[in-house]
Amino acid sequence: MNQNYLISIVGPTAIGKTALSIAMARHFNTEILSADSRQFYKEMQIGTAAPTKEELSAAPHHFIHHKSVLEDYNVGAFEKEALQTLDKLYKNHNIVVMVGGSGLYIDAITKGLDDFPDVDPSIRKALNEALVKEGLEHLQNQLKFLDPQAFDSIAIENPHRVIRALEISIGSGKPYSSFLNKPKVKRNFKTITIGLKAERATIYERINTRVDKMMDEGLLEEVKSLQDLKHLNALNTVGYSELFKFLDGEWSLDFAVSEIKKNSRRYAKRQMTWFRKKEDIIWFDYLTPVPKVLESIENLMS
Repeated sequence: MNQNYLISIVGPTAIGKTALSIAMARHFNTEILSADSRQFYKEMQIGTAAPTKEELSAAPHHFIHHKSVLEDYNVGAFEKEALQTLDKLYKNHNIVVMVGGSGLYIDAITKGLDDFPDVDPSIRKALNEALVKEGLEHLQNQLKFLDPQAFDSIAIENPHRVIRALEISIGSGKPYSSFLNKPKVKRNFKTITIGLKAERATIYERINTRVDKMMDEGLLEEVKSLQDLKHLNALNTVGYSELFKFLDGEWSLDFAVSEIKKNSRRYAKRQMTWFRKKEDIIWFDYLTPVPKVLESIENLMS
């Protein structure tokens, strides 16, 4: 086989992507590249549903717990490092498996990022402070004024995406959307994207069960250990921000857990909206036997 392949496994949170990625990596005797932006951070293990020690030992993984929340890490840095890692892996493997639910990070590897100018880091800091003090709606309105096109096209409920669009618009003096969809560098591999799906009620039930399991495994203690760092961008995420509010006395624990479940369900809905727009995804029901998925992939590579 002369062609290099990247098998990308996508789908909503809690659908079973990790188990499938390990089965594929073992079948093809290859390694796994994670494109889950929340699982990069070593301090955030329980709340991000990162692979367990047993799962990590079942196949070689890359980009799991390789950064600290104290480090400034973004999708541009990930794209550069992940492509370098893929170049090394393709020296020994013709097939590499990528898994994750972060659509932007997946696109960064498979298609390439739009080229944005460098902007003053103080702009992002000020926007994060505004998010805490004035709320997401304030930032959304600011973006709608500065770049209506971006307001209509990005994941407007995701504070990270809103802040990114705003910092580029403010820092460059040009709309964020004006930098999008320029020609990208061609990749030296072919991507086959596999999507896992289920009925919405099933996804929501799996999410609720996973959150309960996280709490049983010590999520509250993990969040307590990070309380002094709650201002960091990496920790402004589902599973952490809700429990910070409990620890600050704003919410009861039961309400915080119910909010984690609700916000996780909303996140899953946003993920599916993102992935459904992609025409190149081959969808399988989450209960599809692994051999059948493997057969489909091998037919595409033959």
